[in-house]
Amino acid sequence: MEHIAIIGNGISGITAARHIRKLSNKKITVISSETEYFFSRTALMYVYMGHMKFKHTQPYENWFWKKNDITLKKGVVKQIDTTQKTLIFSDGEQLDFDKLIIATGSKPNKFGWPGQDLKGVVSLYHKQDLEAIEAYAPNNTVCKHAVIVGGGLIGIELAEMFHSRHISVTFLVRERSYWDAILPSGESKMINHEIRKNGINLRLESNLKQINSDANGHVKSIVITETGEEIDCDVVGLTAGVSPNIGFLESSAIETNRGILVDRNLQTNIKDIYAIGDCAEQRIAVEGRRPIEAVWYTGRIMGETVAQTICKKETLYTPGHWFNSAKFFDIEYQTYGWVNSEQHMKANESHFHWMHPDQNKCLTIAFDKTTKKFLGINTFGIRMRHEVFNRWLNQNKSVDYVLEHLKIAHFDPEFYKTYYHDVLGKFNSENNRNLKLKNKSWSQIFTLKS
Repeated sequence: MEHIAIIGNGISGITAARHIRKLSNKKITVISSETEYFFSRTALMYVYMGHMKFKHTQPYENWFWKKNDITLKKGVVKQIDTTQKTLIFSDGEQLDFDKLIIATGSKPNKFGWPGQDLKGVVSLYHKQDLEAIEAYAPNNTVCKHAVIVGGGLIGIELAEMFHSRHISVTFLVRERSYWDAILPSGESKMINHEIRKNGINLRLESNLKQINSDANGHVKSIVITETGEEIDCDVVGLTAGVSPNIGFLESSAIETNRGILVDRNLQTNIKDIYAIGDCAEQRIAVEGRRPIEAVWYTGRIMGETVAQTICKKETLYTPGHWFNSAKFFDIEYQTYGWVNSEQHMKANESHFHWMHPDQNKCLTIAFDKTTKKFLGINTFGIRMRHEVFNRWLNQNKSVDYVLEHLKIAHFDPEFYKTYYHDVLGKFNSENNRNLKLKNKSWSQIFTLKS
């Protein structure tokens, strides 16, 4: 019986295992050094915040794996012998395979800051990180002040976590405005306001110089590069992005760049060895996409794709239209298609931006200046339906069409009843148009022909 070994039990590896089992009776072994069972990584913050226990982050009961004949193995793979098709573990144990899927995910970036490995320096990527945060910041008596370095999504999650336990937070962001390489300026400024409204000391255009230690090797303070200012703290959260977790392949014959290089079938340069998820890098990126995309839904698609290739027929990785979602304290965020920040806007890209007076609801629609083709939408504080925007992007709908039918895409009916005409009115005023709301319903979206 053909043996499929999978290194990594995140969304990519487990999706691959599940779909291989659906398609075949092959022997499957999933290897992880992090946890015995698969869990939802995005739920870690809610465990710390007391909304759930860790066991609630596991979408499958423990009996699921035995019932589906998927072997789970706890261990650290130290080396891959690609010639003999053997995995070598840190304890010397070996495991043979016929086909191998590498799904080892990401690791937090560290840039050689003095003190970056001190006690009390934490990240938020793995279960062990959650355990470290719980140990170093259990309450605001043990941890009076925390500093977070890095302005991405993980950074704001960590800020909200500490805030939930009444721990004072300083948030260092090197950019001029939060996440302004990703978000248009109006949205970025709105999130600045939301962060500060929640009592977080947001320090823009600020960089970490070093982390100072006390006599016991624990964090004592940090120093900011620009001013030399020293800030006392008990915990430092490093959230300056992630990189593919591929250090164990340094002496391997498997070709790497930033990540493990793969073709559109997700195969490496070695036959029968594949890489998926955050650790995989497309040799030739899908048009309009980045070679490495560390988001859950592309990892899931890669898992399904590689299962098809291994079990049924070679299948090309096709990620579809870009989308993502997040939460900035009380403001929910969704994006469909591409809405670039001003510093990354395409030559023919135009934006329409609307914001509610309460400063916690807004949307930005991107469209082509010449053809008026709809390119993408960002929404904050407004829930939208993914299926609708995916359909409109596939159909190359115009920005006029999207605005006239935006009601259909709204998940929350309160939005269009209260604000929709404001959105349309602002667009008409700015673009000298006379668009009107089309009274189509959600149930009609799958029968719309125009």
